[in-house]
Parts: sequence; structure tokens; C-alpha cells
Amino acid sequence: MPKVRSISAFFPAYNDGGTIASMAVSALLTLQELVDDYEVIIIDDGSSDYTGWVIDELARRYERLRVIHHGKNCGYGGALRTGFASAQKDWVFYTDGDAQYDPRELKHLVAALEREGAPVDAVNGYKISRNDPLARIIIGRLYHHIVRLAFGFRLRDVDCDFRLIRRAALDRVTLCSDSGSICLELVKKLQDARMRFIEVPVHHYHRAYGRSQFFNLPRLWRTALQLMDLWWRLVIKKEHLQAAPVVPQALPVRGAPGPAKGDGA
Repeated sequence: MPKVRSISAFFPAYNDGGTIASMAVSALLTLQELVDDYEVIIIDDGSSDYTGWVIDELARRYERLRVIHHGKNCGYGGALRTGFASAQKDWVFYTDGDAQYDPRELKHLVAALEREGAPVDAVNGYKISRNDPLARIIIGRLYHHIVRLAFGFRLRDVDCDFRLIRRAALDRVTLCSDSGSICLELVKKLQDARMRFIEVPVHHYHRAYGRSQFFNLPRLWRTALQLMDLWWRLVIKKEHLQAAPVVPQALPVRGAPGPAKGDGA
């Protein structure tokens, strides 16, 4: 019997109107090959471009796709928390909506999981090579080494947002971050809950549309402050290992019309 019988795939999207349609359709076609029971979810995190219009049109055409609109921008962490809370299948896959990763490589994560003899809780991608401007590559490497040392991470690429996670493992942790630091929070809490990871190489592509929301000085400064706060709470105080977890506040979401049946994947 296959280990993976159902998958929820979701994409956080913020001003990704030029890439989100191809990402969603690629995911639908890939999931169709892998499992019978699947869904694709797109979280529009208060986009100011035409992302919302594109994904609403997709939802009308594909019955396995649904969309969630945040009434305002809630940050990357807020979009991921909505995705995790909305996913309904046994396994949850996510990657970004900017097309720097290829959803078709989800096949590699599932294949690696199926080959494993021991139980696995998360399959984490790692970038074969990073296709970004030199400054981003340098900052990314520094960031990687700092957080790996500070948080005791064992993964070779904790910042690779191409992950397949068991739903039951996600139910063991409570995520609170609203920013990009949620990736560190997620991996740290899963690791400390003794969840088992395996790693798979994936390709990373040049950004063809839009601009990164992360690499500017004010945001880098805010990220540094958030990392110090996260380090204090998870490494020093170990709040997540206490009996009563912190429950995050609900995110502002405006309803989207239900998808109509069409030429679904």
C-alpha cells in the first residue's frame, strides 16, 4: 500500500499574478499522477496586483482548487498558517507562488518518502544551486549558517520552502509567526517534537516575475529582531515544550465563491 494516499498542496501568493496560474495548474496535473485524493489551495495574502482575479478564475475552472483571500496582507507567516489550517488531506505540501521552485518536483519528494523503510514525518527540499543575484546568495548563506548554529538545525537547507509534511506532525505543533521566520519556527518545533526528516535535492530558478519582499534593509532589520525573539523563545525559554501552547489569533479572511465544476485536472 502506498504511504501517501492524499495530499493538500498550497501556495502563499502575494503579487504573484504572473506566475500563480502556471504553478497551480502544474500542481494539479502532478497531483493527478500521484494520488486519487488531492486538493490545491491558494492563499492570496492581500495582493495589490491581479493575483486575486487570476485565482478566482482558476477556481471556477478547476473543481479541486480553492482560494482563500486575506482581507489585508498578513505576512508570509500568516499566509502559511492559513494554508496549514485549511489543508484537509493526510499530507501537506507547500511552496511559494513566485515560480522559483517547480511543483512537478513534488514527485521526487513523494518517491523518496515511498522508498524509506522507517516512518517519515517531513520531506524537506534543498536547493541544488541558488539562482539569485550575488548579493542575495551571500546574504542567504550568512543567514543559513547563523540560524543553523543558533537554533541547532540539522537540515542542510532550512530556508528551502519546498516541503511535504505529514498532517499528524503539523497537528503536534502550534505556529505563531507572521513573518518569514515561520520557516525556522516550523522546522525547530518539528525537530524538537522528534519528527523525522528526510531531504531531497530540488532545482531553484531565477525569479521571472515580481520582486522579492524580503531583501531590503528595513525588512532585513525587522527579520533580525524577529530571529532574536524567536531564538529567545524557542532556544532559551523553550516555550514550545511547555504544557500550554500559545494560540495565535485568527487571520482576517474574506470569503471567495466556491469553485464551479469545469475542466478540472
